[in-house]
Amino acid sequence: MKKNKQVFLIDNPSSFKVQLLHWSNQFEVCTFLDNHAYNSSYGALDCIAAAGPLAFISLDQVNAIAVNEFIQTHSGEWIFAHFNYEYHSITKPNTKVNLTGFPLAYLYTPAVVIELTENKVTIQTDSDHPQIIFDQVSGFKLPSLSEQGNEQQSYQSAVPTTSITPLISKASYLENIHKILALIRRGDFYEINYCQAFEVEHLSAHPVNVYANLTDISPTPFACFYKNSSDYLLCASPERYLQKKGNQLISQPIKGTIKRNVENDADDKLQVEALKNSSKDKSENVMVVDLVRNDLSRICEQGSVEVSELFGIYSFPQVHQMISTITGKLASNTLFSEILEATFPMGSMTGAPKKSVMETIDTLEPTKRGLYSGTVGYLNPAGDFDFNVVIRSIFYNSDTQKASYGVGGGITIYSDPEKEYEECLLKAAAIKKVLSHHDNATDERLQ
Repeated sequence: MKKNKQVFLIDNPSSFKVQLLHWSNQFEVCTFLDNHAYNSSYGALDCIAAAGPLAFISLDQVNAIAVNEFIQTHSGEWIFAHFNYEYHSITKPNTKVNLTGFPLAYLYTPAVVIELTENKVTIQTDSDHPQIIFDQVSGFKLPSLSEQGNEQQSYQSAVPTTSITPLISKASYLENIHKILALIRRGDFYEINYCQAFEVEHLSAHPVNVYANLTDISPTPFACFYKNSSDYLLCASPERYLQKKGNQLISQPIKGTIKRNVENDADDKLQVEALKNSSKDKSENVMVVDLVRNDLSRICEQGSVEVSELFGIYSFPQVHQMISTITGKLASNTLFSEILEATFPMGSMTGAPKKSVMETIDTLEPTKRGLYSGTVGYLNPAGDFDFNVVIRSIFYNSDTQKASYGVGGGITIYSDPEKEYEECLLKAAAIKKVLSHHDNATDERLQ
């Protein structure tokens, strides 16, 4: 369908971004992606919002034909999509609870696409004139406190104190790590990403505010606000799953995390050096790099897959991370479903070898991961795409007022169970800060 397209210049991009986020939330389905001005040679979009599905498919089982047909039918259009962790045929489907609520996969073409780059706004719409949409967004009145459902809450305020419940105790977590280490020693696999989940009930909060709080504390290059009916993803992900530019594929797995000390520059630099020289983190990272290289080699031209950067250290507000970049030239006539089949779920959230570790994940983790460890992203009109890794995320249902989040880490033979548990809590620090005020009772429950 032909889109009307127009460019506008604005004086205050920050204010417009807030209005755009609230405006998008009016729709039954919307996606808001923001890289928070993170500078990267592989950067694609600064900020983009998509709202109102014109056409969509919602899947409850893996269906390569349906995905390919939808993409082919809407070639030359924007397509936004998500895929849950369980969208694969590597292991058998299970009947565990999906805490995140989202369907297995969902793809849609939006009625409105709005890009924000510095002070330039580009609006594409199928019906209304772009000027009308621009006036709606720039003149959007933010909801009052009473309309947001909490009179004590403002846009930048914290959500009410609430109880966070781990779905696995610390003792059980440590026991499972010891089981994993025994399987590694036996030779079943080399590395596994083992995750745990937390639940929050009776969270009376505006999801836009929760997302804003989370990304204010932790602005990351693959942040995402995604609404699908009453289910919300509020995501502060630092990680890219897979990008396509022309015939080039780019994957950037993260393995290796260390806490920052932003109040002491000298100590913070020591933390960088500690991560850079950590044999445990390097081992963890290189195993995933090898797995990604193997995945990409299945769909890329022979000899084109290479490691563009190994063990790169990148800094985020709470942590320093070790990130590697793997690239390859996509073989001609490769379908999107074939790319998914070869590379998804991403190696950083599974382990190596992938089938063996995913079978163990199914055995040890009590719930489905759902959209946690899955991906959200887009395919643009040129046929390129960019998808994130859904981590550092809050899942919220506005009907039940229940929230959940998952957190995990890569376990290798060098892993110390206590330190792995501490790393999980470190990765979730921003989420915990947003969801509850810290008190001794909450901290005890997390043990």
